[in-house]
Amino acid sequence: MFRNYFKIAFRNLIRRKTYSLLNIAGLAIGIASCLLLFMVIRYELSYDKFQPNFNRIYHVVTEDKNSEGIDYTPGVPFPALDAFRTDFPQVKTGALFSLYGSQVTVLNNGKAVAEDKKFIEENGMCFCDPVFFEVFNFNWLAGNKEVLAQPNMVVLTQKMAEKYFGDWHTAIGQSVKLDNTITLKVAGILSNPPANTDFPLGLVASFITMKNNPSVYYYTTDWGSTTSSFQVFMLLPEKVSAASINAQLKKFSLKHYQKSDPSRYRLNYLHPIAENHFDTRFGNLGDHVTSKPTLITLSFIGVLIIIMACINFVNLSTALAIGRSKEVGVRKVLGSDRKQLIGQMMSETAFIVIVSALVAVLIAWLILPYLKHVVSLPEQLSLFSGINFLFLLIIITVVTILSGFYPSLILSGFQPVLALKSKLTTTTIGGISLRRGLVVLQFAMSQILVVATIVAVSQMNYIRTADLGFNKEAILVLKGNSDSASVARQKSFKEELLSIPGVKAVSFSTDVPSSENNWGTNFAYDHRPDEKFPLFLKFGDLDYVRTYGLQLVAGRGYFQSDTINEVLVNETLMNKMGVKNAQDMIGKEIRLGGQPWKQIVGVVKDFKTNSLRETVKPLLIAANSKFYSVTSIKLLTNNLSKAQKNIEKSWNKFYPEYAYSGSYMDESIAHFYQQEEQLAVLYKIFAGLALFISCLGLYGLVSFMAVQKTKEVGIRKVLGASVANIIYLFSKEFTILIAIAFFIAAPTAYYIMNNWLSNFAYRISIGVGVFALAIVLSILIAWITVGYKALKAAVANPVKSLRTE
Repeated sequence: MFRNYFKIAFRNLIRRKTYSLLNIAGLAIGIASCLLLFMVIRYELSYDKFQPNFNRIYHVVTEDKNSEGIDYTPGVPFPALDAFRTDFPQVKTGALFSLYGSQVTVLNNGKAVAEDKKFIEENGMCFCDPVFFEVFNFNWLAGNKEVLAQPNMVVLTQKMAEKYFGDWHTAIGQSVKLDNTITLKVAGILSNPPANTDFPLGLVASFITMKNNPSVYYYTTDWGSTTSSFQVFMLLPEKVSAASINAQLKKFSLKHYQKSDPSRYRLNYLHPIAENHFDTRFGNLGDHVTSKPTLITLSFIGVLIIIMACINFVNLSTALAIGRSKEVGVRKVLGSDRKQLIGQMMSETAFIVIVSALVAVLIAWLILPYLKHVVSLPEQLSLFSGINFLFLLIIITVVTILSGFYPSLILSGFQPVLALKSKLTTTTIGGISLRRGLVVLQFAMSQILVVATIVAVSQMNYIRTADLGFNKEAILVLKGNSDSASVARQKSFKEELLSIPGVKAVSFSTDVPSSENNWGTNFAYDHRPDEKFPLFLKFGDLDYVRTYGLQLVAGRGYFQSDTINEVLVNETLMNKMGVKNAQDMIGKEIRLGGQPWKQIVGVVKDFKTNSLRETVKPLLIAANSKFYSVTSIKLLTNNLSKAQKNIEKSWNKFYPEYAYSGSYMDESIAHFYQQEEQLAVLYKIFAGLALFISCLGLYGLVSFMAVQKTKEVGIRKVLGASVANIIYLFSKEFTILIAIAFFIAAPTAYYIMNNWLSNFAYRISIGVGVFALAIVLSILIAWITVGYKALKAAVANPVKSLRTE
């Protein structure tokens, strides 16, 4: 029986090639889109689930409440680690201190091997203690976690060991130099962590090594100083709940943070690592965070597109049902009941959906390499996996039911007498109102995606062009080290850089004006008690302000010194202190932690210290040359490449022991918004596909209308109707339907995208222009689609039209 059904389905497929191709194209694009989005979402949801204790591992995070809200930090003060272990002996507590942009030099008998054995590692560098590997499970190829209890020991992943030594088997016992300061002995090899981890370890040095070098890595026992680079994780026993530990952490916080100032509110609490990958407040360790709203949005897009493809099928199937009326009438006369007819129609639908699914797999296979590039999926992610095959089967089943059930009811409900006498029309079989409703729904969905795309692209354009409060153009940033030998050469290096044609200004600092690095500390102002919010620090020489074009609104710049004596503050700190006039800040004193009081000599105009998702933080800028590891070089824009080559030569002359690593400031800022850029690209892709699917359905319906109205068009032309009148006849109804769809889509799209924009402290407003562009674009595309087929009908010979029966 089913074999016969599929034979009939195949014949109908061949007989109605145009409509079959439209159906298959729409369904194939919809299924391919769903499959690709499923792969992206599933990959993001799989992060760190390979850890055997995934549901019992928690990240200890910090919350600071102040009068203007809550500040969240993924790090804790350094002394908190030992205090956690003392106060929570029942819990395994491991720590990790991350490094970014550190240099690794491969040594041979205590000497550097060759120039190509210097590596700048942007990610995967950290200090850990043995307990970290009791909390997290990594596979050891050689050595064990206990080697990290000793100073100056390092563990490499297989990939890093092969990068440094060629063969990981020969790496044990070899030596590397970290940041040209500390010599480390390779004592263990880890298997490469999978791509779907927020802990992409590469080089792991023993934590005791960092503690033994406080001047290099800023280790401090100050409870008021917190860095996001130092993070602590707890593995809870099976019968211990996170709620019970959080209750104890409240007491812990009162004990250690508020004993000197009871009014200060700082709290440590447990945050499950199951949520880390999706939380932009805490999940920055792996440099890849995908928020839950983003995944929900992608799921929503997938559902919309597959529904739109099903709507196409339903609309065309019900419109074409009249052409199969005699077939249905004959089958009913020969004894087929409604159940059998529904079975036949559903089998035919299943056949078309299966063919569409095969085409969809081909489309997905062709697009996947590009998608991997757009959303940073790993190369090894395969389309042909068991879970993807299962998802495809589910999609085929769902699409078959959604697409086939209603048309099957329509066809199986034909009265055999009327069907055999060809008395059935599109009016008598019904479904016109439904088709119109589905067209409205389809275009409402596509317009939601169009509005979302316009808003996302506009926001990204705003970010690219926003005034950050400092100069980011043509500034080359070099990363070095802040050891005493390097700092001693900075003056001569700076003099030579300034002699290079095209170099306008040079500054040494701990950090660039806007970055993801947050170095905060407790502080007091004007001899008052400590404030209830942290103050963030940036150290730079006296040319820091000039190089980045920072604006002084009051006072002067500080004088160069080796320690902090004079400081600048920003307008945000001034406002938080309740000072209205910037001049009133000049001469006031400020104290960092337990240090001596420093004098405020200037106030700088606010500049964006982080991404535009966050508000400007209260900031202090001061000179402190022993911390300078970043060189910022302002260049003239005429002949950047030549200037950069000369800068590299100077670098190699003054710092031969360091690998040259230069990047432009605007590139670093662009990295802040990688996820948003990716989302904007996905919006563009899938909004385009949604419009294309809508137009396929529209084209099919107009084609059917052209056949149905052949005689009407002929009569109208004979009576003097122009080509424009005929095109208007076809376009009028669909234009009205698209306009109705717009009024449904507009408030929905506004609600969705306004919520998305709320993630940004600095954002565009969704104006009337966005919606005007969306409706104009939708109508224009629809007119082009309808107009093509309408024009063919309009210019046809009316004599031939009038002969049509």
